[in-house]
Amino acid sequence: MAETIALVGGETLLGKEVRDVLGETALGQQLRLVASAEEETGTLTEIGGSPAFLAKLDPDAVEDAAVVILAGSAGSSKAALEAHPSGLIIDLTYAAEHDPSARIRAPQAEGVEYEVDHTGPQIVAHPAATAIAMVLKRLHANYPIARSVVHIFEPASEYGTAGIEELQQQTVNLLSFQQVPKKVFDTQLAYALLAQLGSEAPVPLNELEDRIERHLASLLERTEGVPMPSLRLIQAPVFHGYSFSFWIEFEEAPGASDIEDAMNQEMFDVRAGDLEPPNNVGVAGQSGIAVGAITPDRNNASAFWVWAAMDNLRLAAESAALIAGEAV
Repeated sequence: MAETIALVGGETLLGKEVRDVLGETALGQQLRLVASAEEETGTLTEIGGSPAFLAKLDPDAVEDAAVVILAGSAGSSKAALEAHPSGLIIDLTYAAEHDPSARIRAPQAEGVEYEVDHTGPQIVAHPAATAIAMVLKRLHANYPIARSVVHIFEPASEYGTAGIEELQQQTVNLLSFQQVPKKVFDTQLAYALLAQLGSEAPVPLNELEDRIERHLASLLERTEGVPMPSLRLIQAPVFHGYSFSFWIEFEEAPGASDIEDAMNQEMFDVRAGDLEPPNNVGVAGQSGIAVGAITPDRNNASAFWVWAAMDNLRLAAESAALIAGEAV
């Protein structure tokens, strides 16, 4: 009998992405959807084109599953963890991040040398940390990096449906000269780039920046020699998809074509030459990372600028699916 994969939060943005990714594989047949919100219990949805219902979040829904994927609210993750499921915990909500036995995971950035340890919860690394680790690891393997700086442009979807709806409503209200809602961002995000959110925002931007930095440090520790970059997180007025501006100084500078060749591997979509650079809209629903606009720094002969974009929900969901595949 196939082992069950319980997905807590099957109705959330992230949960829907996880079930779409798993639905494209044989693992989708083992998926049990569990609602993170009481009012979503019993809702009819689908997995890989087949009908499915969202089960109620109670101990019976998770305790016997071989894998429990947490992709809902903080409250639903807490409730699932309190049920003490016997299976492997894959946490996309960071609820189990401070468990001493937890492991920060990003299979796409780990390599074959990484020794998998399933004795504790598997915390799916923040997608921005995963993307940065993938780019730096790939380049460093070919052309050693001396130092780097990364600007990270964050979408509203990182805050789930609430973030997307607030940005949409802010945009509509501004165009009709009405007050804008500020429950998620506590400030106007529409038409603005933000270095910090309002003081009453439930999740301050610096907390997210700290998490990205922690997770990236954990991932880079597994790759000898890759120096930790300096990071700056910026809240962008976009709905989906991260964008990144990398400044990378190499120990011995390659050419732009050399960098393009080094990045031309699985999980990377290289927009070389005269091709249009990637953007967050173009990568929606796509796997991996798109890179382009690779240009030398006019003031530093050893440095290059690299632009990149990726679908944060897709990358996180694929990480969770890869980890689930290790266990069932």
